[in-house]
Amino acid sequence: MATVTHAQDQRRDPRRWWALGALVASMLVLGFDMTILNVALPTMAGQLGASTGELQWIVDAYIVVFAALMLPAGLLGDRFGRRRMLIAGLGVFLAGAVFGTLVDTPGPVIAARAVMGVGAALVIPLGLSVLPSMFGPEERSKAVAAVTASMAAGMPLGPLVGGVLLDHYWWGSIFLINVPMVAIGIAACVFLLPESRDPSSPKVDVLSTAYSALGLGALVFGIIEAPGRGWGSPEVIGSFTLSALLLAALVVRERRAVRPMLDIRLLRHRGFLFNTLAATLGTFVFSGLLFMLPTYLQEVGGTDAFGTGLRLLPMMGGLMVSARLSTLLVVRAGPRPVVTAGLAVLCFAALLGSRTETGGGYGFTALWLTVAGMGFGLAMVPAMDAALGGIPAEEAGSGSGLLMTLRQVGGAIGIALLGSLVAGTYGDRVDTARLPAEAADAARASLTGAHAVAEQLGLPALARSADSAYVDGMSTVLVVCGIAALVAALLTAVLLPNQRPGEAPEPAPAMDGETPDLAPRQAHGRQ
Repeated sequence: MATVTHAQDQRRDPRRWWALGALVASMLVLGFDMTILNVALPTMAGQLGASTGELQWIVDAYIVVFAALMLPAGLLGDRFGRRRMLIAGLGVFLAGAVFGTLVDTPGPVIAARAVMGVGAALVIPLGLSVLPSMFGPEERSKAVAAVTASMAAGMPLGPLVGGVLLDHYWWGSIFLINVPMVAIGIAACVFLLPESRDPSSPKVDVLSTAYSALGLGALVFGIIEAPGRGWGSPEVIGSFTLSALLLAALVVRERRAVRPMLDIRLLRHRGFLFNTLAATLGTFVFSGLLFMLPTYLQEVGGTDAFGTGLRLLPMMGGLMVSARLSTLLVVRAGPRPVVTAGLAVLCFAALLGSRTETGGGYGFTALWLTVAGMGFGLAMVPAMDAALGGIPAEEAGSGSGLLMTLRQVGGAIGIALLGSLVAGTYGDRVDTARLPAEAADAARASLTGAHAVAEQLGLPALARSADSAYVDGMSTVLVVCGIAALVAALLTAVLLPNQRPGEAPEPAPAMDGETPDLAPRQAHGRQ
């Protein structure tokens, strides 16, 4: 009789399904934590006195930290134990959530979100990498699908959950909701998850991690602070210069590394490059819209937080429907026409949305949000799948890490850049000519501030001017998004390979005397 190994015994342990359930619950929380904050932004602007720039940092602090630390966090789990690092990540996330419920000014809230970003960077990649030690090949696909679907399902739930909480409790409840769910996840990991590691994985490169975190942080700082300080101010120019130097140093260091943490050389694969570009652009626009729309729906449209969550569902619904449809279309036509069509639909939706007017009603908004969601689904889902299909199998681990990192960077820059465009246009066009200096500053800082000043001073004309200025800013952003989507659609139509599912990926061009067939690189992704 064959001996049952320890790994086989773990894979037969009935408790593994309870552990999977806890992981699904944890991922669901992390999924809706990406969007739950958006419906709270107008409330936080009023109750915390946060400016538009501070609101951008509240959202971006989480994403910047997550994007910068995701790869090194995954490598820590590979080397020192995935279960151990997963528990540590959930603990850090829990600490950030608890801290967020106890503070009442924008600065500490930004700090709390950054701490939660550190925890998420550990949890999300390791939540998938522990599954092979729990499930055999015949069950693993179901487990992976359950974990990934729970995170995807959390995103449309976020605005609804946030809306319900904000309609009945204070803004800190959006942090408090994380506490019991994450605590359950920690308990399940402690008692149910087996330990696993991969000692052969690359070492964490502390210098590369510092370059990426500081470089991305400096870039986002410059974009967010530019509307208030001026694009030509020494602080903004200095931050952009520092960002360029740090990110250039990161690229040089990673290209010279034998086993890089962030394998930039994968961008030599044309399919990976342009599919990643499409997925990153989609995340850029999606994140920017989710930052901008709640303020429009609540302050200009007059809805409450839960109503805002409901009004965002057409975009989420369009995305989910077209994501399923895109899989069938790719099998028939290949990824190039599907991704290109998705970007073209996104361009049309953005230009349609740029026609929004202050008194136009929700029906028109629902129309272009639905079309935008369809464009996102058609472009992003097949682009992500084709990006990984466009590289050799031994580079899939590296490719997935680079793809996820670039998408998160796209989301952070989308919030920073598109939010700054809205803030800059709004600040230039809101009429504060006859207001006292302090009231004028408050009105220019945010739409919520302008409405508060208008109510206190009995100036309905100021509220109308602020609404019109914000809609002008939103229209400018949508035109920019439309142009970006159109350029990306043209690039993918001309340059994107049309590799069908199951076809062999194209070989990458040789670099500096390197022979691709003789110099394969071992994947360093998480096992």
